[in-house]
Amino acid sequence: MWVPGVGLLSRLMLSAMTRAGRFCILKSGAVRLMDVPAGNRRGLSDYYPHLMPSVGFGKSSSRVYRCRSETKRYITSPRVAETLVRILRGKRKSCQLFLECNPGPGILTRALLESGAKVIALESDETFIPQLKSLGKKVNGRLEVVYCDFFKLDPRSRGILTPPVMTSDMLFQYLGIEAQPWSKGAPLKAIGILPPKNERSALWKLLHDLYSCTSIYKYGRLELNLFISEKECRKIMANPQNPSLYQALSVLCQIACGIKLLHTESLEQNLCFIQLTPHRNLFAGTLTPFNYDVFFHMLRQCFMKRNAKLIDHLHSLSPIDAMHILKQIKKNKDVKVIDMYPEDFQHLFETIECSKDDNYKWLYDDFMEDVII
Repeated sequence: MWVPGVGLLSRLMLSAMTRAGRFCILKSGAVRLMDVPAGNRRGLSDYYPHLMPSVGFGKSSSRVYRCRSETKRYITSPRVAETLVRILRGKRKSCQLFLECNPGPGILTRALLESGAKVIALESDETFIPQLKSLGKKVNGRLEVVYCDFFKLDPRSRGILTPPVMTSDMLFQYLGIEAQPWSKGAPLKAIGILPPKNERSALWKLLHDLYSCTSIYKYGRLELNLFISEKECRKIMANPQNPSLYQALSVLCQIACGIKLLHTESLEQNLCFIQLTPHRNLFAGTLTPFNYDVFFHMLRQCFMKRNAKLIDHLHSLSPIDAMHILKQIKKNKDVKVIDMYPEDFQHLFETIECSKDDNYKWLYDDFMEDVII
């Protein structure tokens, strides 16, 4: 059993921190990094940062804010805010801690505070900071406002960083939040809306952080409560009964987290409010933050030809006898990738990892580096 600890280094190369004889190098092994994959609408509004002159806030949800920068959505309806608070808080009167991502005009912030919660508002647009800080002065220290973007913490890319720049270590140390053992409950709950233009990239980044126990997950099993498009929601909750939607992302999300659909808002594009709670026993078996990237690779390679037989993929994944592996996981030779449930893939990975028949568990080439984003 592996127990995550504080201060784990990010996994920059697949060969780092692995035991000798783990991989069979078939090709050059050169490292290559590849891409991995309008107005207010009933309480949620698209927003392009930096308000135009004389644009005000308040409870009115009839305004659209635009600029040439990236699109963001903010909750602008008190009705939606009250619904979310009721879902998240229930009848609790205790002072729960919420990390609110890009609160914007603070409609949800105010509703959370009125319920008795404590809020850390992470706002990436300076325009909203004064109003949020003004609200904070009225609630006896239950609102902390920080200029940063939750979805850009600890970027994996090596491109140019744009303000506000913040790391999870800087943020959590500033807030005085200490790392919690993975076996304990979530240290706090995060709430926000995934960036509409790069939902998929944001999900992949969160999954890499979760499986590697880095960034926000270095501090424990952080619970995420997020608005996400219905399209992506259906994909991450799909299984072999939804073959057209089922993919590697589906398996990774379901193995890592308990997923609950909490609420849906009907807009031009339906938005689903989901809860992602990392499983306490995620690292109770063979899967660890040191070999998670092999698991990612296995899934992505399998789903490249989703309708192919699993045995055909096994020949390119591992030097171990494919029929022996199928027998171990109790699958017949005709089973297809698309017929495998998330727990079947986890069993497959653990079976190969625990095999004693070979010194080399996995066949490795430079494709395996594609999982690092």
